[in-house]
Amino acid sequence: MIDLQRLGHWMDDAGLAGKGEPISCRFVSGGTQNEIYEISRGELNCAMRIPPPSAPAGRDEGIVREWRIIQALDGTGVPHPGAVARCAGTSVLGRAFYLMGFVDGWSPADRRGWPVPFDTDLAARQGLAYQMTEGIALLSEVDWRAKGLGDLGRPDGFHERQVDRWTAFLERIKGRELPGFEVAAGWLRSHRPLDYIPGIMHGDYQLANVMFGHGAPARLAAIVDWEMGTIGDPKLDLAWMLQGWPEDTRSPAGSFPSFADLSGMPSRSALLAHYASVSGRQVDDIDYYLILAKWKFGVVLEQGFQRAGDDVKLQAFGPMVLELIEGAAELAESTDYRS
Repeated sequence: MIDLQRLGHWMDDAGLAGKGEPISCRFVSGGTQNEIYEISRGELNCAMRIPPPSAPAGRDEGIVREWRIIQALDGTGVPHPGAVARCAGTSVLGRAFYLMGFVDGWSPADRRGWPVPFDTDLAARQGLAYQMTEGIALLSEVDWRAKGLGDLGRPDGFHERQVDRWTAFLERIKGRELPGFEVAAGWLRSHRPLDYIPGIMHGDYQLANVMFGHGAPARLAAIVDWEMGTIGDPKLDLAWMLQGWPEDTRSPAGSFPSFADLSGMPSRSALLAHYASVSGRQVDDIDYYLILAKWKFGVVLEQGFQRAGDDVKLQAFGPMVLELIEGAAELAESTDYRS
């Protein structure tokens, strides 16, 4: 539970609106990584992002990291929750936390099927995909150095580190063989993208981590959940979004995540072209990024699968991991990409 009295004193000291008025607090969502609460006080309506008491101490540093990114995005064209205030220490609520603007919108992950009018209007539904693609295209254009994020990540050697880093990660959690893992890893060791322009990366860009505005036309209201954010290669975000996106959206085969009906959506090629148009970046080397995204995503989900126990949701990651790793290996063996 949030200590509203201590929170109120801190908000007063921070000069936020509603001084002296009662605070209402509503749990919105959360798990082992972070929790989100809606905080209202007078005219102020915002969201709090805070690690649960059981989260590792490093999550407090992660909260400060997230804050730096959303604060840096203020004044840009990237849809994001506005930065309100941050508490980097643990003396107020026991964990670091920050307040951000409350986003009036909806998340595909919170629904079964598309809401009206996107449930029946396929032209409007296509706009959701184009808006999502445009979001990371705009993100790739942000001058991260001018925004004070020069020390946020290690962009130098980003691609050179990927295989060793995630192979070592898998070795620490390994509980089974993953067919195709070494094939994809070997291909990635011997290839590089055609160019590399560092930028802000979300790190887990997918339908579960965006919110759309209500009603048509489609509007990306905010990119959320910045816990994996860093300075790296923005085109990996694009591939992360598209690694399960079919070229023929009349068929659901291979589409991730499973909660999203992609029928009627633009093809992968159409979204690639839109990204290139908005960002000004070439996408001829997308196969490299798709192989890296599938392979890396498989390792990330394998961690969840290995600690699944009786958790049915995490158990479902098992076959998804195999599909991702095998898909990365098959694409590596079939592509004629040359770096």
